[in-house]
Amino acid sequence: MPRSRIFWVLLGLLIGLGAFALGVSCTLRPAALPAKEPDPQLEGLPPEFSRLAEVWELLQKEHVTGGKLDADLLSAGAVRGMMLALDDPYASFLDAKQYGVERQDLEGFFEGIGAQVAMRDGRVSIIAPLPGTPAERAGIQPGDLILEINGQTTNGLTLLEAVSKIRGPKGTIVELLVFHLEAKEPVLVSVERAVIKLDSVRLKMLPGGIGHLRISEFSETTNDELKAALEEFRKQQGKGLVLDLRNNPGGLLNSVVDVASQFLDSGLVLYELDAHGNRDDWKVRSGGRAKDIPTVVIINQFSASASEVLSGALMDHQRATIIGATSFGKGSVNTLRRLDDGSGVYFTIAHWYTPKGTLIEGKGITPEIVVETPPTLTEDAQLARALEALQQRMAQASPQGSK
Repeated sequence: MPRSRIFWVLLGLLIGLGAFALGVSCTLRPAALPAKEPDPQLEGLPPEFSRLAEVWELLQKEHVTGGKLDADLLSAGAVRGMMLALDDPYASFLDAKQYGVERQDLEGFFEGIGAQVAMRDGRVSIIAPLPGTPAERAGIQPGDLILEINGQTTNGLTLLEAVSKIRGPKGTIVELLVFHLEAKEPVLVSVERAVIKLDSVRLKMLPGGIGHLRISEFSETTNDELKAALEEFRKQQGKGLVLDLRNNPGGLLNSVVDVASQFLDSGLVLYELDAHGNRDDWKVRSGGRAKDIPTVVIINQFSASASEVLSGALMDHQRATIIGATSFGKGSVNTLRRLDDGSGVYFTIAHWYTPKGTLIEGKGITPEIVVETPPTLTEDAQLARALEALQQRMAQASPQGSK
């Protein structure tokens, strides 16, 4: 095992014990230990893992609180240390309560403040507040850094640990120390939690038969919501679509494959490669309802995960013009596994690639037409440029444009 991993595993044990100190003088007392028979519980594990049992035995026998050690707390610390040592920004350990909270997203609602978050450069960062939620009303903005949650620093927290602390029963208050982009000092923001319903598709008809279709995330209901929006678009004699994926943090892979299939005839939506080089292709599904609608897509630096899959697929198939700023660069397959005691671990198992082989993780999707994010909320240069590009695609698609 590399030395860095050894360090993090042992650090996890020390954190679990709550007795990690720096700059304190101490006396080391070497002692000869008798040889031990192999532990049957460690069968199948690398021999390096025997040190965990060895440390546990030493602490029990010689630590000043050895008779009162909390085995559950220490084992959680060890697992947390293993997750940190993976060098995987998404790897996390969740206790049973945190695991239950994380499962709420799949139910279409949860209790919290209504903001999507991610880890960026080791800090808890807001991708976007959901429209009409307590987070948006409290002034939470894309790109905000969450420095403290209820007075506790977020340094050292995993993403899911931070999420579990921000969420809570409706009507309760969470205090967040927030650092806004380009601000000089952080501000303390109080947010009252509520039940957050995950509506993900909104359609607004603009002059000239233009539909401004915003997808805020990819949930189990997104494809059905999209079908309803497309039906409304047809009823209003729509001619072209601006597909707005800005501040979209992603969501379920099956959902984005369904959504992409509304716009594509055939071929790949994406493929993924696991640690062993095994490839899994995700193909376009039949029955698309928007294959003939001229479309442009807007993305920004907070478009992540499934929204990057969709924009990458539409770009590679030359189905839509991509406009805006380079996306977030979160293109990994993460799994949440339940452990026997009700806790869980979350980690990366594969990476996503666009149909033409562009790695999304750490790279993002670079638009064909780059328009940086507007400096103020009152101007929307990205939308304006998208409308121009859409007019061009509509002209090319018209009978006159095809002559």
